[in-house]
Amino acid sequence: MHKTLPKRILVRVPNWIGDAVMCEPALRGLRSLFPGAELTILAKPSIAELYTGYSGLDHVLAYNDKDAHAGIAGKWSLAASLRRHRFDLAVLFQNAFEAAFIAWLAGIPRRYGYATDGRVLFLTQPVAVPRPDNPVHQVEYYWNMLKPLGASGEAPPPTLHVSADEDRMVDGRLVSAGIDSSNIIIGVNPGSTYGKAKRWLPERFAEAARKLAERVEKEERAPVAVALLGARGEESLGKDIASRIDRRSIVLSGATTIRELMAVVKRCRLLITNDTGPMHIAAAFGVPVVAVFGPTDSRTTAPYGQERSVVREAVDCAPCLLRDCPIDHRCMTRISVDQVYETAVQQLAGLSRLSGRRGPSGEDRTDKRDQTDILSGYTIFLDRDGTLNADPGYIKSPDQLELFPGVPEALARLNRAGARLILVTNQSGIARGLLSQGDLAAIHAKLKHMLNRAGASLEAVYFCPHHPDEGCDCRKPKRGMIDQAVRERGVDLGRAYLIGDHMRDIELAKRVGARSILVTTGVVRPQESEGLKSAGLDPDWIASSMTEAADWLLSDADK
Repeated sequence: MHKTLPKRILVRVPNWIGDAVMCEPALRGLRSLFPGAELTILAKPSIAELYTGYSGLDHVLAYNDKDAHAGIAGKWSLAASLRRHRFDLAVLFQNAFEAAFIAWLAGIPRRYGYATDGRVLFLTQPVAVPRPDNPVHQVEYYWNMLKPLGASGEAPPPTLHVSADEDRMVDGRLVSAGIDSSNIIIGVNPGSTYGKAKRWLPERFAEAARKLAERVEKEERAPVAVALLGARGEESLGKDIASRIDRRSIVLSGATTIRELMAVVKRCRLLITNDTGPMHIAAAFGVPVVAVFGPTDSRTTAPYGQERSVVREAVDCAPCLLRDCPIDHRCMTRISVDQVYETAVQQLAGLSRLSGRRGPSGEDRTDKRDQTDILSGYTIFLDRDGTLNADPGYIKSPDQLELFPGVPEALARLNRAGARLILVTNQSGIARGLLSQGDLAAIHAKLKHMLNRAGASLEAVYFCPHHPDEGCDCRKPKRGMIDQAVRERGVDLGRAYLIGDHMRDIELAKRVGARSILVTTGVVRPQESEGLKSAGLDPDWIASSMTEAADWLLSDADK
């Protein structure tokens, strides 16, 4: 690795929606490795739309290979445009020869990527391709490419974001179809732009969705609607399945932009799908998935973090990776409606959304507030050390991270109620030389993985790496990290809470106008909490655990 840090980085992201979502953790990791660099992605138009408003990017350049950048002349034109940006490093997540050739043609001095597709001569820093006999998930494939640059640890789960305006726009579209906020939505994505071999049978999609909708409606005593999703050209497929379901539905196949698709998928309680881009979008939003796999390899492209989501039949010819089946399509025809239905029930039950807690007499003790959107539009800022996990002084590696009991489950409840969770943490250990930003990224990767397993997800992580003596604007109780979240995430501070274990967390909440909860799991002991009022730092609530904090927050927001 060069000692001189890059100032301007060009990132060539993958061309397919699903691959671009699986590449997101690596893109986030690249930003953590080079926080002072100007980061620009080069992407096809649909992928550029996926990354609209993405935190950490400075510029998005569209690669129109069907129009302005078609042919040799178009490649020359693109290279000339890139040359004017004076990039000093190109990171090529796209594996094609073309990506390395264009970076070379643009005169970018350092060109970094996997040594694939015969392009090694155009790479100044080729990375060895993983052995084919040891397949890794595509999320890890992209993440591991960064390790020679300094990344470490496991890949965090992908995350995506849509704005509050995009949420409202989709809500309005659903309302026009008779589907309001009281409706639970089950998404069905029956198509595949890759080829017909990846498609499960339409009538089985319909039957599985119908059975699941009936069960959810009975269990949760709320109306259920079905949203049919798909690409342009799949409209008739969506209409055919909708006609078979015999309940309220909306056919959005071929009728959404990428951003609209993201917002609809986020709204779903569960998505039943083939191995497609929307499958990965759902996983990135923490939406439970049932993924029907046939000719493709679930070991490399299953929904990341949802190990039990895959339904497949072990046939001798799969995975073949063919677009069209030359024989009898046995990998799909042998998958029954009951297999998909039972997996859907397990996926929902695993996130405590379908099977409630029942008492000895069989009465339902599920907290119904968990099943609503009472926190929709709310943001919850979370401190880390002492709040989510035990604080040994400085956590320097993922091995030291231990969450308090009940934290993942409590945060999952808040997510299910519609809340956005954002971590804000002081990390002066970086300035003190106790850990690197790469170490911190690995720690947060483990944190997100632990939360994801319980159905919880962080929308964003903000940290202050500075020494307390530097006088920066981001170290709590100063409001820099919160203000950054407002700019980048559209946070409404009038609908915000902050949960922390320290007086500086409560002071920060007061400075930004958020409601506050002090958890007595860290710095402030329960017996000391009474002294906060005299110091003018009395929180809105004091909780002995994150579980208790979630209980109060849900009741407070529901007033």
